[in-house]
Amino acid sequence: MSAAMLYALTLAPAGFGQAAAAVPPAQGVVIDQVVAVVNGDLVLESDVDEERRFQAFQPFRDQTQAYSRDKTVERLVDRTLILQQEKLQPQPPITDAEVNEQLATLRKDIPACKEYKCETDAGWDKFVVDQGFVLSELTDRWRERMEVLRFIEQRFKMGIRVSPAEIKDYYDKTLLPEYARRKATPPKLATISDRIQEILLQQQVGALLEDWLKSLKAQGSVRMTTPGEVTP
Repeated sequence: MSAAMLYALTLAPAGFGQAAAAVPPAQGVVIDQVVAVVNGDLVLESDVDEERRFQAFQPFRDQTQAYSRDKTVERLVDRTLILQQEKLQPQPPITDAEVNEQLATLRKDIPACKEYKCETDAGWDKFVVDQGFVLSELTDRWRERMEVLRFIEQRFKMGIRVSPAEIKDYYDKTLLPEYARRKATPPKLATISDRIQEILLQQQVGALLEDWLKSLKAQGSVRMTTPGEVTP
């Protein structure tokens, strides 16, 4: 699991993985569709759509990769498994102040926000609404993102060590060739070693997380549904 995939895994909207309230649909009208059942929790088609729209709040995603519905469903299944485990080990709630601090930074990082003038509350409100959300929904979703990331870091990051030799090896074999390809001047190793260390940590955490999720799927019950299938 790459660092980008690990980051993406923290960005699904809140409310997926939970059974929707029973609302009698009008005759002949499909209100929603179950796409997966994860240990009894449902992943809905509406969750998939919300995850697609939520990508607008992920400024550092790989812009060259086309949207994949199958990968989105897979991420939602993985997220459901993580949240189920997180509930077994409850942590202190993340405060509104912590969420708002990250959202304030996010407003500056999203390239499209420049057109909306997101530095103003009115511009930010309009950007959020144009992505199909309201501010309260965005706050809840971002809080959940922070909770998931905290759980992953606490479970997998402790005990992982990155040596200076590994940092230099990544600098020499990965970073320098990339700058050479772009015909750009690379930064000095001393100025970027902390960032390289974080990348290598994320790679190791991602590998551990992927193995752990495979184990959870083997131990539990994960079932994908087909279009038109009636879920019991």
